[in-house]
Amino acid sequence: MSDGISDDAEDVVGVLTERIEARFGMDMGQLKAAVGAAPTANPEATNVVKWHGLLVEAQSLLDRAEDDLVAALHTQPSEVDDPTMGLAHRVNAAVTARDGRALVVRWLLDPDAPGKKDLAAQRLARLRPRTGPAVQTSAPHRPAGTPAPASAWRSARAAR
Repeated sequence: MSDGISDDAEDVVGVLTERIEARFGMDMGQLKAAVGAAPTANPEATNVVKWHGLLVEAQSLLDRAEDDLVAALHTQPSEVDDPTMGLAHRVNAAVTARDGRALVVRWLLDPDAPGKKDLAAQRLARLRPRTGPAVQTSAPHRPAGTPAPASAWRSARAAR
């Protein structure tokens, strides 16, 4: 990976952890505790902590998949059998998951990342969260004594 991140597996998590700690001015333990105590206080920190956790989990799964593959390869003769090839595919999938999560963490940490400062992002930031449904879910209220619309009478007659 570029931007100072080594291709070495442990370095991906380590470098991103260092960047997170530098960005928020505290170590990951303190940041996790702060987010746990007040998850809505800093949505950016909450997202970073969430995705960092997913990244650490993906790295752990990758480490286990690699260990399983190495163990299987030590028992193989010169040709690799189907179960061992399946382990190799598992390692590839784990690398893809880990790298994808690392990219999300990098994007979250980059204030100038594509999509964060464009017009659509600014418009989304200005929108208020909805407090009710987007579409009316009940019939509109009619004041007492107001007749139903003519179309309602027609449909009632057609149903008879």
